[in-house]
Amino acid sequence: MKIAVDAMGGDHAPEEVVAGAIAAAKDLNLQIILVGIQERIESELAKYDITNLPIFIQPAAEVVTMDDSPSKAMRRKRESSIAVGLRLVRDGRAQGFISAGNSGATMAIAMVTLKKLKGIDRPAIVTCLPTLKEPVTILDVGGNVDCAPLHLAQFAIMGSVYAQRVMNRKFPKVGLLSNGEEESKGNELTRGTHELLKTSPLNYFGSVEGRDIYTGDLDVIVCDGFVGNIILKTSESLALSMTEILRSSLTSSFIRKIGAWLCKSGLKEMKQRIDYAEYGGAPLLGINGNCFIAHGSSCRKAIKNGIRLCAEFAEQKVNTHLLEELDKNHEIQKLLPKKKIWNQIKDRIITKDQEEDDSDAEKI
Repeated sequence: MKIAVDAMGGDHAPEEVVAGAIAAAKDLNLQIILVGIQERIESELAKYDITNLPIFIQPAAEVVTMDDSPSKAMRRKRESSIAVGLRLVRDGRAQGFISAGNSGATMAIAMVTLKKLKGIDRPAIVTCLPTLKEPVTILDVGGNVDCAPLHLAQFAIMGSVYAQRVMNRKFPKVGLLSNGEEESKGNELTRGTHELLKTSPLNYFGSVEGRDIYTGDLDVIVCDGFVGNIILKTSESLALSMTEILRSSLTSSFIRKIGAWLCKSGLKEMKQRIDYAEYGGAPLLGINGNCFIAHGSSCRKAIKNGIRLCAEFAEQKVNTHLLEELDKNHEIQKLLPKKKIWNQIKDRIITKDQEEDDSDAEKI
């Protein structure tokens, strides 16, 4: 299996990206295609002994920076490392592509180069967060900040397949993130999505609150990209802050240092569970190909794990199973082009709210 890697993407590229790719080639039995400025890649590879390692270079003339808008990157930088890498996947020369660079540009170029899966209106970025039990799959975490209920229903289908095929959950339990568990709670988006999901064949748990994210009772949590990205960034910041608070507290005295030493294995396990580098990257679900987006500050460990996940995604043929599940959920899919039906649902919600308000007014 060949995985194409954007050697120029990320805060620590190409140094950490190349190092992570070399580790993946050594330990994961994969062929790696490093895409980017050839001279810079060769300069990094020269630092290592890569004799007999299946590592190749695919030259790319341009680099997408974090300041480039997705539209600019897509139109004006057609020979960027992201564009060239995704074309390798499109042409069948690689089974997957991963980039720690500009995520918006990666998503935009992937949609144009690889196209969307049949039945998918908008792709979504999915990631996993640690919980008290097994990691929870959450989407969307930044791909779509403005969504309609039909989009979130698709996210639920895609998240369920991902949890089943990649995270090994037999019958994933799906929750819809809202500000309360009651059907009357939430905004127009969540209530409309609830109306769609409660009649779907998914293992739909219902609306859940923010406190349910980390309990481990759910396998998949669905939300729009605006909320999901805030959750992701807040979780990362909280994990780093708590780790630093714990380190400071456990090293403030000699006695505490002894206690920390005795708890060393447990602390190491905790660090692994909350370390984003263990998860590596987030797949872009709904694209007709295998595209992963890694954290901008990814270290070599994160790059290696991202490559591993990218390969597992291809091995499990997740896109094939996505199409099968979309077909099973044809009732939801039938609604996608028919906005009149969504308007009927919306009118029903508004009418229900008005009836409740009128009832409260009569009581008063």
